[in-house]
Amino acid sequence: MERAIENLKEANVINPQKLARIPVHRLEELIRPAGFFRQKALRLQSLAKHLANDWQSDLANFCGGPLEVARTRLLGHAGIGPETADSILLYAANRPSFVVDAYTIRIFKRIGLLHGKEKYDEVRRLFMQNLPEDPQLFNEYHAQIVSLAKTCCRKNRTFCTKCPLNRLCRQARNACVDIMMKTPDETL
Repeated sequence: MERAIENLKEANVINPQKLARIPVHRLEELIRPAGFFRQKALRLQSLAKHLANDWQSDLANFCGGPLEVARTRLLGHAGIGPETADSILLYAANRPSFVVDAYTIRIFKRIGLLHGKEKYDEVRRLFMQNLPEDPQLFNEYHAQIVSLAKTCCRKNRTFCTKCPLNRLCRQARNACVDIMMKTPDETL
């Protein structure tokens, strides 16, 4: 995702008016690193046209007002789900809306704070109710989750001994017990 955003910035099209007018095939090229680029290009351009035509390209106004009203407005736009809506609110509009992604679910399930069956809004509410409403804090917190997921708490492989949360983590404790329970022959 970061590379796609950098591409948009380098092409100087990271505003609604320019995104609304860019040829869709060019937009696809720019956001290709984000995956599902054809579908995302159409949805991004649709939102950009809506912002340009109906909101005078004023993202602050579009995302203004009570947070849940702004979020509902975003969710009402085709192709925008909860994670995308919260990402727009947090990263583009600097609103205190916590972003929940697969990394968040994975880490907090392994720690033992989630079961893994919770719905998106339940997990979001957990963070929103237990953290101060601060976009900068939410941004940094999410960045730390992403970093931890990419370095220590990977999907198919964990590096629990290197993880700063290993003393709090149920999975790390279980991994240590598994290692201690193996016979010397099994550990070779």
